[in-house]
Amino acid sequence: MRFCQSFMDELYRYLGPDQDLPAEDVGVGPREMGYLFGQYRRLSGHFQGNFTGPKIFWSGSSFRTEATGYGLVFCARVVLADMNKELKGLRCAISGSGKIAMHVLEKLLSCEAIPVTVSDSKGYLLDGEGFDYVKYSLIRNIKAQQKSLKDYLKTFPRAKYIDDAKPWGEQCDVAFPCASQNEIDQGEALAIVTSGCRVLIECSNMPCTAQAVDILRKAKVHVAPAKATAAGGVAVGELELNSEFSLMQWSVEDFENKIQDAVKQTYDRSMKAAHDYGIMKGNPESLVHGANISAFLNIAQAMTDQGCV
Repeated sequence: MRFCQSFMDELYRYLGPDQDLPAEDVGVGPREMGYLFGQYRRLSGHFQGNFTGPKIFWSGSSFRTEATGYGLVFCARVVLADMNKELKGLRCAISGSGKIAMHVLEKLLSCEAIPVTVSDSKGYLLDGEGFDYVKYSLIRNIKAQQKSLKDYLKTFPRAKYIDDAKPWGEQCDVAFPCASQNEIDQGEALAIVTSGCRVLIECSNMPCTAQAVDILRKAKVHVAPAKATAAGGVAVGELELNSEFSLMQWSVEDFENKIQDAVKQTYDRSMKAAHDYGIMKGNPESLVHGANISAFLNIAQAMTDQGCV
């Protein structure tokens, strides 16, 4: 609490409903966001300036923590639709078991996909039959009690926990790296290609090293870059910057529709940018190049309109 308060002593002047908002990340959860918000409110003297992740009764969106994970699955659905495929029945490998990974897992189940792995810092859990809602609840309980994923084997002994390894060698159709930056290096990229994976949805920021990206590109694995796949969480973050947001009552359906719209718009803009610059839709790298081009053009247009400020 003292650390968060000291940090906010210097940060608060850069935050507000018309400036910026902080968000949860590795090691920063609802507890830390609560301390940060409390100190921000004390220093600023008002209740404005939404923080992502907190409880709805004091600020922020009640659906913010789900938005990023759900958006990643919606992005996968859009990418697969362009390939004339759907998530239903596809084997999905997930790394990580934090908030984003668990919400990816939850939404994959609702799409009738077959998620088969999650991981932690010690190794990964494989259930070849696929997780269902009962197994998902068990994993959530294990994580809530800060226990090892190995405890899953006590209830489902046919599953496996592989120590000191990552899940990328397991057979899958779609990969969801949700753990950390640079978690997929050259060796893991080769394992992904060998596993039969054809689509990789970047869930953490820059999960692939440059060497891994090169291997995936040569193997024609479709990669959806994090700058595009994170559109769901970003969209809700933008809503939270709206000063009237706290007065609005959104249903789960409203939120999911907004997330899906944001994901589809980001995808369409990226693919249009790729096409405009001579990169055809069939190219596995089209979304990567299109997202980069689209993001650059947005910044360049803002600089042209507003000057280099």
